[in-house]
Parts: sequence; structure tokens; C-alpha cells
Amino acid sequence: MVETIKYASVSIEEVIAAKLRLEANVFNVEARKAKEVLRNCKWDILQLKDFMTDCFYGGRAKRNYISKYSKGAIGFLGSAEMLETNPQPVKFLSALSMNIKPFKVNEGTVLISRSGTIGNVTLVNKTLSKFLISEHAIRIIPKEYGGFIYTYLKTEVGRTIVQSNSFGAVILQVEPEHLENIVIPNPSKDLKERINKLANLSFELRDKSNELLVEAESILKKELELPSFQNLSPAFFDKEASVRTFSIKLEFLNNRFEGSYHNPIVTSILDCLLDTSENIKPLGKLCKEITMPGIFKRIYVDEENGVPFLGTNDILELNPRVEKFLSKTGHKKLIEKELSVKENTVLITDRGTIGNVVLVPEYYENENWTVSQNSIRIVPNSKDIAGYIYIFLNSDFGKALSKRETYGAVIDMIDPSNAGQIPIPILKNKEAMKKINDLALKANQLRTEAYYKEKEAIKIMNDEVIYATEN
Repeated sequence: MVETIKYASVSIEEVIAAKLRLEANVFNVEARKAKEVLRNCKWDILQLKDFMTDCFYGGRAKRNYISKYSKGAIGFLGSAEMLETNPQPVKFLSALSMNIKPFKVNEGTVLISRSGTIGNVTLVNKTLSKFLISEHAIRIIPKEYGGFIYTYLKTEVGRTIVQSNSFGAVILQVEPEHLENIVIPNPSKDLKERINKLANLSFELRDKSNELLVEAESILKKELELPSFQNLSPAFFDKEASVRTFSIKLEFLNNRFEGSYHNPIVTSILDCLLDTSENIKPLGKLCKEITMPGIFKRIYVDEENGVPFLGTNDILELNPRVEKFLSKTGHKKLIEKELSVKENTVLITDRGTIGNVVLVPEYYENENWTVSQNSIRIVPNSKDIAGYIYIFLNSDFGKALSKRETYGAVIDMIDPSNAGQIPIPILKNKEAMKKINDLALKANQLRTEAYYKEKEAIKIMNDEVIYATEN
């Protein structure tokens, strides 16, 4: 692949206007084009500081992480995790032993990543406000129209201009003062309100979706009479030993010699499920197929000639910024047979962080999105069980049972055959089981609605604001 060298001449006046910054990023060719687009639009151009009351880092403090189940534990999210539709934090800070106020965020705040990947942006909704957010996300406090600001920064023009303000030789960064001076169009009040309303509605729908998922998991735990995860303390740990040990009978080895497979906590979960469920079935018995595409040499092309290709982090977001497009012609059969995913397919990450679970929403099909081979495809027998499978696998108990099936000396992995062995409890109460399933499917519908509301907001921003001219 031949890369084109991009260059531009820069005047002394531009250098002075940029406060004597000489980094190439500041005079990025694409950013110059983006600013030219804004100069040609029909609306007045202001600076981001005209739309906000404050812009600052989050708290900086020594982090002493604690268990999820410790008293006072609050989930802590990094600048990548904050983008997830339904965040599942893996790190927790104590509200009892440290000042968490600097890490808290309020609804309506716009968050934008300031280091590494510059310009990842989200809007704080009810879901996100429950967590603590890393200092690697800059806080923008809007005067009003937070949804409008978010939508603008989500566009290609907005993101390009943000990234042009970055600096750093190894790890790129951006400062609050740089964001304050970012140019932004100022359309009519009606347009700002339309875009703002659509963006806010998108995040409200995400909240409603997440609330249904919480309700579904609550019903699951009640029906299975599952104890709190932290209360699973197996009696067969040798408490006198300097190293926690346990024994296992030969008949239960199942040709697996990893300690993780025989984890007593997992055994305790299975004992609970055997007592309270009607029966337990291997995941494979509830599915038409469990597959994973093979490794292949990827042919990337431009957006016009390719299909969006999502990685394992992308599937956790509602509307990820797709940067990779697979060739429609070079990968035609692979796209059709293995990489495309259908609605209500359950995806589970197969390596590294095992057990991130997604129930594929309708818009994946509509948008012709493809998913990386690093996600196992679980196709349930019908949609009448798909939501239930998703809810169980996404629970603490389901993730523990999934983790049991992993293998690997350096990087944990799980393959389709092992995934097919994950035990799934069948509830005695069939009405409750149906309700869990229906709640999950409804949550997925709301996720689709949220996606299209955001997409509409971005389209209006592009068509009627950024690229709108007097002619």
C-alpha cells in the first residue's frame, strides 16, 4: 500500500494565531479542510468556550482498587470504557476511604478523551453518572445544548479539528484550553434544539434499555435463589494453608487440569443452580450453532468499497467510529458466511477479557456491519431463548461459568466447543423465564432506536449545519 504524503504551507499569521505552536498536528491538512468547510457554511462560527461554562480534567489521586463486592465500592471507568452502551466496570474505588468527588460526573456533561486515542466523546446519562470517570476524560460543562455539542464532536469534521489540537511525541494528548478554542458553528435556535433533543433522546433510550437489563437480571437471581456473589465461600478451601488450596476427586477431573476449571466458587455456583433450577443444559443444546471465523488476511479498503469491520471493543458501543472497512469483493464469501451477524445472535469475546457479551441488535444487519473473528457467534434455537441466554451469560454467575471454560498459558482463550459446554440453568418458572427473555429483547429494540436517533442527529448536523451553504 502506497501512502500519500500530505503537506501544507503555513503563514506566520497562522503560527501566531496558534500561539506559536509548531507541531504538524496543529496545521493538519484534513483539519484545515474541515475548518474551510465551516468557513463556507451559512452559519456564524464561534468557539466551543461560547457554549460552555467550564472545561477541566477530572480528579487525580492515588487509586487503591478494591473488590467489586466491598462495601462502598463504585465502578471506575477509563476513557475507552465510558463509551460503552452498558458499562461493566472491572475496577472499583472505595467511597469510604477516599475522596471520590473529583471523579464523579453529572448528567449532561460532555466527556472527551484527552490522551492516547484523542476525541472519543460521550454524553453523561443516568447510566454513566453512577460511575467514577478517569482523569483521562476532559469534562465539558455546557451552558445548554449538551446534546448539540456532543453531536458536533461526533462528526468527522468535529473530531478532525479536535485531533488537530493534540501534542506529544509518543502519547498524544490534548488540553482543556485547546478544546475551549475549537471552532463550532452556531446555527439557528430551532436547529440547535432539534439536534440537542435527538441526542438527548438517544441517551435516554440507552438508560431505559439498561434499566430493563437490570430488571431482567434481578428476576433471574430471584428465581434461581442465587446468593450474593461475594457470599460464595467454599468450605473446602484449606484456611490453614499459606496458599489457598482445595482438593478434587479424580472422577470430576473431566480431563481438565487447570486450577481455574475446578475453582470451588464455580462449583458452589453449580451446586446452587442444581438445587434451584429445573435442570441445567449445556449452551450448545440451546443453540443452532456456535461458531467463530478463522484467522484471515484482511484486505482493507475505503468506506465506499468496503463494509464496516468491528473489533471486540467496538461491539460494546452503540455507534462506534468505524475505521476499518473490509473489501466487499475480496472477502465476499467470508462476509456472507462468517463475518456478518444476525439480530439476536449472542457474541462473546473469545480471548483476553473473556465474557464480554453482546446481544446483536437489529441495526447491525441493516448497516451491513461485520464483526471480528475474536468474537464467538452463538445462534440460539429461537428468539424465545436468545434474550435469556444473553442475560445469564452477562451475569456475574454466567461470566464465572464462562471463565471456567477458558484455557491458555499467557492469554486466556475460549473456543466454540468449550463455549458450548457452559451450563445454562432452565428455570422452573416458565413465565419468569419468558419475562427475562422479553425484557432483554425489548432492551435491544431500545438500543436500536437509540442508534437511529443519534444517526439522525448527526445527519442533521452534517446536512443542515456543517455543510449547509447560502446557495
